[in-house]
Amino acid sequence: GRRRRVSWPLQNAPFLSTVLAALPQSFLVSLSFPSPERRWGASLRRGADFDSWGQLVEAIDEYQILARHLQKEAQAQHNNSEFTEEQKKTIGKIATCLELRSAALQSTQSQEEFKLEDLKKLEPILKNILTYNKEFPFDVQPVPLRRILAPGEEENLEFEDEEEEGGAGAGSPDSFPARVPGTLLPRLPSEPGMTLLTIRIEKIGLKDAGQCIDPYMTVSVKDLNGIDLTPVQDTPVASRKEDTYVHFNVDIELQKHVEKLTKGAAIFFEFKHYKPKKRFTSTKCFAFMEMDEIAAGPIVIELYKKPTDFKRKKLQLLTKKPLYLHLHQTLHKE
Repeated sequence: GRRRRVSWPLQNAPFLSTVLAALPQSFLVSLSFPSPERRWGASLRRGADFDSWGQLVEAIDEYQILARHLQKEAQAQHNNSEFTEEQKKTIGKIATCLELRSAALQSTQSQEEFKLEDLKKLEPILKNILTYNKEFPFDVQPVPLRRILAPGEEENLEFEDEEEEGGAGAGSPDSFPARVPGTLLPRLPSEPGMTLLTIRIEKIGLKDAGQCIDPYMTVSVKDLNGIDLTPVQDTPVASRKEDTYVHFNVDIELQKHVEKLTKGAAIFFEFKHYKPKKRFTSTKCFAFMEMDEIAAGPIVIELYKKPTDFKRKKLQLLTKKPLYLHLHQTLHKE
């Protein structure tokens, strides 16, 4: 029903101030600054509300943003986190469940789905993460992400020149941590008069292509300010490598109708690979496609030096050699 507004008589004001004065400072601070687990709980509830109302785009956005926050916390260094290792493991598992629910909402197959009522069981766990000590209700694992750095962050870590890296001789890929999982999303439902875009990433030309370990591509759609307009997608690890090409042959489904993309938007392709010496995944180069380049058929686009410049202000070509990113676009219109 409707909420009733309760008004307190003025004579109660002295009583209230006495009560507040008696409360510990930490409690009052927690009233004004909600703890991370309270914020996460609220975010999960917002997503579940959108989900139950059938507002799937909003639900997916909320779930994916929350999953990223949780994954970041689950991977935080011990001294940068207020949570124990066990709690971080649970936080990572909740992030996996959010990813599963997002995938279920975007999937046309209904078997093995992660259901909304399952997701709702996570809210009390998340809100009470500091005291939760039961077994996690679902048989999932935290996503085994390697250390993935923000654009530009790896610049501070790289002292030796790219040319001198020990590439192929640096050990067998079998000895590295679990591979980066692909996070490709299925095609959106069609709408009358609206266009959907499938981009096939065929291959990328690099002078040391054969030496890249576990290479994959991160695809995002950004506005002129570098803000995400759709969920970010990672391809699976490349299908094969040869001297100067890494082959992907994988389809990316753009998660917005072409007509709904804002003016000045661009689709970014970041090529990433694993560096065993430093044990993290690094961006090697990037490419992008602007809205006026959307057209059916093949397209070849230039590669730029990192860090990825989502605002497209300071672009530096990666090489003068004729090495590019090879794509093929398919437009679907009702």
